[in-house]
Amino acid sequence: MTAIIKTPEEIEKMRVAGKLAAEVLTMIGPYVKKGVTTDELNTICHDYIVNEQKAVPAPLNYGHPPFPKSICTSVNHCICHGIPSDKKLKDGDIINIDVTVIKDGYHGDTSKMFVVGKPSILAERLIRVTQECLYKAIEQVKPGMRLGDIGHICQTHAEAHNYSIVREYCGHGIGASFHEEPQIVHYGKPGTGDVLEPGMCFTIEPMVNAGKRYSKVLPDQWTVVTKDRSLSAQWEHTLLVTETGVEILTLREEESLERVISHG
Repeated sequence: MTAIIKTPEEIEKMRVAGKLAAEVLTMIGPYVKKGVTTDELNTICHDYIVNEQKAVPAPLNYGHPPFPKSICTSVNHCICHGIPSDKKLKDGDIINIDVTVIKDGYHGDTSKMFVVGKPSILAERLIRVTQECLYKAIEQVKPGMRLGDIGHICQTHAEAHNYSIVREYCGHGIGASFHEEPQIVHYGKPGTGDVLEPGMCFTIEPMVNAGKRYSKVLPDQWTVVTKDRSLSAQWEHTLLVTETGVEILTLREEESLERVISHG
């Protein structure tokens, strides 16, 4: 593994980028409602990032083929990388909005589940359990922990509720690049994989399906959906490994977790 250990100066820039990404998710919340299109949500986020934050939306023109929008909007059975479109949200829809902001050359990456109107009991439970997978993993992050431990925590919790963990897509190191080493898979055996060190920055972003774990990519070469069309949920934070634990760089004010968790 060639994880990039961040300098104190880089960590400060990561904190700023993470805070901005979190603020986009807080800002967009009131706009997520019945009748709005995901493209309208994209425009609002894009304008906020560029004009208010004086930052850059990382997804825009990223990859091959170039991603055409500034955020990812994954609705219902879409697992990830949904492209904002002119399709209107309807009552009961669940949507993941994934935001990555570049500020001063550094990335902050985070996503959140939103509900349009009243969700089904199944949807509400899936969203809650997926967030618990993320939180349970974050709470254990510290130097000496291994990547397999993170995956095992997410997988065990999801499968205890008869859900499945998507395996083809994963968390990742992050910093001056959008995607760096290491890969953070959300399944695995405890005590395996690379060891976490202070100064590492990466995302944890479990994708949990209500049905089977299998996915497929649509012809647009970006949108990933569940093969069985079951609902899927995802939550994501960017993290910094500290000397004694973890700092959540993309924490939002509404969340119950501590920003800095110390095991020292």
